[in-house]
Amino acid sequence: MSSRIIPVQPFDYVVFGATGDLTRRKLIPALYHRFKDAQFDEQSRIIGVSRTKLTDAEFQKAARDSIEQFVEPEYRDAATIDRFIGCFSYVANDVTNEANWGDLSKKLRDDPKIIRAFYLAIAPDLFGPTCEYIQKKKYYRRDARVVIEKPLGHDLASSMAINDAVSKIFKEDQVYRIDHYLGKETVQNLLALRFANILFEPIWNSAHIDHVQITVAESVGAGTRGYYDESGALRDMVQNHIIQLLCLVAMEPPASDDANALRDEKLKVLRSLKPVTGADVARATVRGQYRAGSVDGAAVASYQDELPAEKKGSHTETFVALKAEIENWRWSGVPFYIRTGKRLPSRASEIVIQFRHIPHSIFDHAEGAPRANTLVIRIQPDEGVKLFLMIKDPGPGGMRLREVPLNLSFAEAFAERTPEAYERLLLDVVRGQQTLFMRRDELEAAWTWIDPIRDAWNASPDAPQQYMSGTWGPTAAIALIERDGRTWHEDGN
Repeated sequence: MSSRIIPVQPFDYVVFGATGDLTRRKLIPALYHRFKDAQFDEQSRIIGVSRTKLTDAEFQKAARDSIEQFVEPEYRDAATIDRFIGCFSYVANDVTNEANWGDLSKKLRDDPKIIRAFYLAIAPDLFGPTCEYIQKKKYYRRDARVVIEKPLGHDLASSMAINDAVSKIFKEDQVYRIDHYLGKETVQNLLALRFANILFEPIWNSAHIDHVQITVAESVGAGTRGYYDESGALRDMVQNHIIQLLCLVAMEPPASDDANALRDEKLKVLRSLKPVTGADVARATVRGQYRAGSVDGAAVASYQDELPAEKKGSHTETFVALKAEIENWRWSGVPFYIRTGKRLPSRASEIVIQFRHIPHSIFDHAEGAPRANTLVIRIQPDEGVKLFLMIKDPGPGGMRLREVPLNLSFAEAFAERTPEAYERLLLDVVRGQQTLFMRRDELEAAWTWIDPIRDAWNASPDAPQQYMSGTWGPTAAIALIERDGRTWHEDGN
C-alpha cells in the first residue's frame, strides 16, 4: 500500500532562527522529504533569516550539510538535493535592532497565489519584535500564517503576554502553535481508532474503562541545556505534550473533522480537569530528579553533576507522575495516571486504556484466571496498537486461559517510510489546516490547570525525590498508582 501524495500550493516559507538547532535538525530534513515525495517543487521558496551574516550560497551549504547529517543515506539523492537546495535563500536580520533590520522584499513574492508563512524558530521573547518587524516592513498579509514553537511562556501570565504580542499583528486564524507530538502518526491514529470504528466508542466510558495511563519516557538526560533547568518536566512535557494526548483520549466525538470542532471538544476536557491544589498536590503528584546510575549498560551522571556551578542545588524536576481526574459524565471515577521523565530505562511513549474486569467468570475450573482487556497505543518507538485479549490455549486437557495481543505494527502493516511529525505539520500550515495546532484558549486552560501544581511545589521546602538513572522514577510514583490497587503497565504485563 502506498501513500497518496497531495501537492500543496507554491509557498514562501520564511524561517526566523534559520541557523539554529531546530532548523538544522528538524525543519530542513522535514522539508527535504516532502520535496523528495513531490509534495512541492522549485516554485516554492525557503527563506532563512537570522542575525548571522551569511550569503545565499553559505546558507545553501548549511542546508546541504543538514541533509547529509540528519537524512538517512537511503533517502539522499544527489539530483533531488540539488533541486531542493535551489529553493533556499537567506537574509541577515536582527529583529531586536531596527537599524539592523534585513530586507526581505526582494525574496518575498506579491502573488496572492503564493502562500506566505513565517516560522518563528526563535526564543518566545522575540515573537513580539519579530511580528512587529513583519508588519512595519509591510510583509504582513491577511492570508499569511505564523508558526510559533511551544512551550509559550512559563505560566499563564507569561503565556498570555506572548500571545498578546503575536495577536497585535496576526489574527487567531493565522496563528499555528506547533506541538510536534500532535503530528506523530500514532497520535492521529488515536482519532481514527476512536471515531472511524464503531467497535470502541460504545465502551469508551467509565462503565467499561477502569483507568488510563499515559507514559512518555526518555532514556537521555537533560545534559547541559539551560532551557531545561528553567522549565522542568512539568512544563516541558506535561503541559506541552501529555495534556494534549489526554484530551485526544478523553474528548467527546466532534461534529466534524473541522479544526475548531475538534479543538472545541479538547477545550471541554481541559475545563473539566479537576483542579489539583493545596494538600491535593502532595497526594496526587510526585516529582523526582535523577541521580547517577546506568542506562543501557552505560554509566551516567546525576542531574546535579550535569549542571553548571551556578545551578547546583537546583530543585528542577526531571520526572513527574500525577493522577488527573476529569469531572464529566463520561469519565467520572476514571483516573488518568501520567508519568514522564528523563534517564528512565528506555525511550517509550504510550497510552494504555485499561478496561474493567468481566463482571462474572464462568471459568472457575480453568487454568489461569481471566485478565481485564488492555488497549496499548504505542506512539514511539515501534509505533502500533495492541489489544490484549483472553483466549483458550490450544490443545487438549481442559480449559487453559491465556492472554495474547492482537498486534498492529505500523512498520509491518505499512512498508513505506512513515513521515516525521514536522513533515506533516509544516505543510499543514501551507494548507491552512489547523487541526493539529493548539488554539489560544486551549493553551490558557492547560496553564490554568498546571500553575497550581507548580506553585505548590515552589512553596514547598522539599526537594524532588531522587531516583537512580535507569529506573522508572521514585518509589513514590509506584505508590501513587498502587495505593489505588493498580500498577503501571510494562511490556509483558
